[in-house]
Amino acid sequence: MNTTSNPTFSIVAPVYNEEQILPTFYQRVVNVMTGLEEPFELILVNDGCHDTSPEIMRQLHEQDPRVKVLNFSRNFGHQIAITAGIDHARGQAVVIIDSDLQDPPEVIPQMIDRWREGYQVVYAIRSERAGETWFKKTTASLFYRLIARITSINLPVDTGDFRLMDRRVVDAMVQIREYHRFMRGLSVWVGFKQTGVPYKREARAAGTTKYPFRKMLRFAFDGITSFSYLPLQLATYMGFIVAGLSVLFILVAMGLRLSGIEAFKGQATTLVSVLFMGGVQLIFLGIIGEYLGRIYNEVKHRPLYLVAESLGFDTSEREP
Repeated sequence: MNTTSNPTFSIVAPVYNEEQILPTFYQRVVNVMTGLEEPFELILVNDGCHDTSPEIMRQLHEQDPRVKVLNFSRNFGHQIAITAGIDHARGQAVVIIDSDLQDPPEVIPQMIDRWREGYQVVYAIRSERAGETWFKKTTASLFYRLIARITSINLPVDTGDFRLMDRRVVDAMVQIREYHRFMRGLSVWVGFKQTGVPYKREARAAGTTKYPFRKMLRFAFDGITSFSYLPLQLATYMGFIVAGLSVLFILVAMGLRLSGIEAFKGQATTLVSVLFMGGVQLIFLGIIGEYLGRIYNEVKHRPLYLVAESLGFDTSEREP
């Protein structure tokens, strides 16, 4: 069993309460990577699990030194877990994959083939999405098309975090330390030669989704605000539109009054207008507040994550 500290491939997998499926995930990854006959490491990032996943990860490390484990001090989130994994990865190519087996490890050899052809980022494109509701499919499709139109990055449609990145891309990603992270967008932003591999996304084999609607909405907002100023610009556009309509309304009201028609009698119109404007102002104040909150988080310069324990990593390796 090869335990080299300089593997060819690093597989990074965030883990959050996946006790039912973790052994199967490990076995499928090992079966795929062993067939390539090149040294590899499997980095499991414990993102504050509160089931038996940490014990399972420890057992996997003890029986297979190629398995390395990062135990967070608490839950820091999926995107931060990916960040920690690539921070510690030492492979010439790094594969990011979820541990719930919706992204099949058997696609990895196809991604490696494209990497050997000279591509430095190989992302997996979901041609089919088994086991997902129509609502999730529809909202995901709308999100990818929206972010492609309003941001400066050309984010491939129907892709997730499942991708392979060359060492040069990983080194570039490690330099980016922003707090609110949208990793699939950052991997596109850094550039380099990129291509896609289609695959069928499988249904979750066990457990429940870790991305309910509330988290999906927050994740989408993080992606948009990380790469677009459009929500802020909407306030300006709305201001011009409302100002134009106000001028038009004044001219119409003056014309009707001069012609003797009292069409706007009473306070109802005034009250509705004030309430409408108040609602618009509160919405955009909230959007501005979201951006200010992100600035506040960045200027505090807190570490992105804290590692309570690491298993299998050389203590002489530089911490990010």
